[in-house]
Amino acid sequence: MMEEEELEFVEELEAVLQLTPEVQLAIEQVFPSQDPLDQADFNAVEYINTLFPTEQSLANIDDVVNKIRLKIRRLDDNIRTVVRGQTNVGQDGRQALEEAQKAIQQLFGKIKDIKDKAEKSEQMVKEITRDIKQLDHAKRHLTTSITTLNHLHMLAGGVDSLEAMTRRRQYGEVANLLQGVMNVLEHFHKYMGIPQIRQLSERVKAAQTELGQQILADFEEAFPSQGTKRPGGPSNVLRDACLVANILDPRIKQEIIKKFIKQHLSEYLVLFQENQDIAWLDKIDRRYAWVKRQLVDYEEKYGRMFPREWHMMERISVEFCHVTRTELSRIMRARAKEIEVKLLLFAIQRTTNFEGFLAKHFSGCTLTDGTLKKLESPPPSTNPFLEEETTPEMEELALEKGELEQPKKPKAPDNPFHGIVSKCFEPHLYVYIESQDKNLSELIDRFVTDFKAQGPPKPNTDEGGAVLPSCADLFVYYKKCMVQCSQLSTGEPMIALTTIFQKYLREYAWKILSGNLPKTSSSSGGLTISSLLKEKEGSEVARFTLEELCLICSILSTAEYCLATTQQLEEKLKEKVDVSLTDRINLTGEMDTFSTVISSSIQLLVQDLDAACDPALIAMSKMPWQNVEHVGDQSPYVTSVILHIKQNVPIIRDNLASTRKYFTQFCIKFANSFIPKFITHLFKCKPISMVGAEQLLLDTHSLKMVLLDLPSIGSQVVRKAPASYTKIVVKGMTRAEMILKVVMAPHEPLVVFVDNYIKLLTDCNTETFQKILDMKGLKRSEQSGMLELFRQRLPAPPSGAENSSTLSLMAPTPEQESSRIRKLEKLIKKRL
Repeated sequence: MMEEEELEFVEELEAVLQLTPEVQLAIEQVFPSQDPLDQADFNAVEYINTLFPTEQSLANIDDVVNKIRLKIRRLDDNIRTVVRGQTNVGQDGRQALEEAQKAIQQLFGKIKDIKDKAEKSEQMVKEITRDIKQLDHAKRHLTTSITTLNHLHMLAGGVDSLEAMTRRRQYGEVANLLQGVMNVLEHFHKYMGIPQIRQLSERVKAAQTELGQQILADFEEAFPSQGTKRPGGPSNVLRDACLVANILDPRIKQEIIKKFIKQHLSEYLVLFQENQDIAWLDKIDRRYAWVKRQLVDYEEKYGRMFPREWHMMERISVEFCHVTRTELSRIMRARAKEIEVKLLLFAIQRTTNFEGFLAKHFSGCTLTDGTLKKLESPPPSTNPFLEEETTPEMEELALEKGELEQPKKPKAPDNPFHGIVSKCFEPHLYVYIESQDKNLSELIDRFVTDFKAQGPPKPNTDEGGAVLPSCADLFVYYKKCMVQCSQLSTGEPMIALTTIFQKYLREYAWKILSGNLPKTSSSSGGLTISSLLKEKEGSEVARFTLEELCLICSILSTAEYCLATTQQLEEKLKEKVDVSLTDRINLTGEMDTFSTVISSSIQLLVQDLDAACDPALIAMSKMPWQNVEHVGDQSPYVTSVILHIKQNVPIIRDNLASTRKYFTQFCIKFANSFIPKFITHLFKCKPISMVGAEQLLLDTHSLKMVLLDLPSIGSQVVRKAPASYTKIVVKGMTRAEMILKVVMAPHEPLVVFVDNYIKLLTDCNTETFQKILDMKGLKRSEQSGMLELFRQRLPAPPSGAENSSTLSLMAPTPEQESSRIRKLEKLIKKRL
């Protein structure tokens, strides 16, 4: 029973001592311990097994039990001490709480006493300062009252004086007094509810109205609007009246200015009526001379009458410009059929000159928004197409041709008056555009006539190609037209002029350039195979003469110049035209036309040299190569090809020195044309003996060296050929050499021959393989087996053999074959 009770007690104790992980972790942090008895997962059985791991260790059981009992006793003592120590804690806590509550009550009482004393002190201060505040308010009100009374006195006296001075027209005193009265009246805005103040305000307004009407009447009397004579004139009264008008409603000032300017220009409207002879464009100078005289007259008579800040001279000039623009527009609409281009340009020139005159003398501060079209200054141009604006050379050219001197166009930021009159001519600029269309048509016809009369240009080897002079003349004229039109308008007329430019750029390309390219001939130059084989150096004649070659090069250089200059022309037109119209200027089609002329010229040069080499290649294919008994120097056909190259290429190179990229294109196109044709004729050489193949290999190598040297052949300055051209020549001529090496190789054993072919040529075409068999002179019966073997070997061709120029016959061959190839290589090296 005792044991059962003990077990139940232990189970209850374990149930009570089950702590949460958080509590257990806190205990371990506060009381760290390594004793197994303090661990949360303590196991009594494991602990006992640790103390007595073996039966022999049970001999010390008494000592262990004594130690545990001692530890239990010490633990009981510690628990007892702690329990006794906590007996009086609750009583001490209650006592401390009571003491804290008493202290808080005492503190609250002291705070309340301080607050009561502060309120009493504030009340005492208010009572002390109450009288001071009343005195301060009384002083402020008294000061305001005195000031207001003074202002009222000044206002009342000022209004009386103002009315009296107005009746006596003492405008000088009125100007000073009125401004003061208006300033004083501003202080009474918040007192307008008082009848007397309101009455004074109404009297001031009435005085202002009366002054305005009286001043207008005085000016009307001095400067009557009817008639052209001015009986009145400047006076001190009117000068002082202008000072008063500055203070009155701005409409009074505007009315004075408007009536004075209208009266001042009334004579102009009479003198230059639409039915008057001097009103037409040919006498437009008189309009501007008249207004200049009027400005001088105004400065002498009325310069001191109007305030300087009114800018009366500028206002007169601006109104004159508006009137003139309206009058000219009406007259030109009525007499549009009488407008000629020279007359129109004369009128525009004089008008722009007058606008420049205004810009020099006036600032443009009186111009209203929207009156003028503000132009942005173009960015500094790096375009070499033209120099802004007119160069001395162009002026000389214009004088020599008797053309009208063009007015210089002032830059927009420096001339706010630009277009104030001259924009009236814009609707009639179609006359100018039609004139330029006609002039350009005549210019193109003259170019065609001059070309036929003068003939093709002479060779120009020093400067690298003669550009046709008509090309420069055309673009100089374009430049002049563009500058001239931009002075007239930067809107739709510039677009119309651009269309004209496009039209005649195409006509120049068709009539002058493409139309004068030499036509290719169908004849073969009268050369026969027999004569070709026997001909001596210098006896051949090219398909094109020297003059024709120079002409083609000149047309190519001219087209290249036109292409570059047209691009610059497009950029400059976009600079001149309004920003909103920039997208409508596009000369890409014309540039493509010149590019086509360049391509056609290069193709003609290639065809000429290519055709000159054709008889030599035909002769090569007709020679009996199976009868060649020994290898000698290069064959006559090679000499013929080299001769043609040495005759033509230096001429073409010298005449295309200024356009090196197109000479490079010529070389590349010739190589792409000649090498495939040479290989085609090479296949026609059949049958070929071993010695014949060696001779052909020697000839092929000679042609290869000449082609590699083609860009600088016959030149004292040796330049390295472009890499793109060298790659084409090496690839093409190496293939020709590999074909001949395959022909030279013995066809037995068959497997070795087929493998050598695949290795050297990397050509999987059965037709090419059969052509080589034909060159070797094999019969059809022998070819069938080789073709079948070739087809079988095709699926697994050896890799890395493409475009190889260094491969040789690596497969085992008879000693005699190796010896013959070595001799051939030594012969080639010796000749080099």
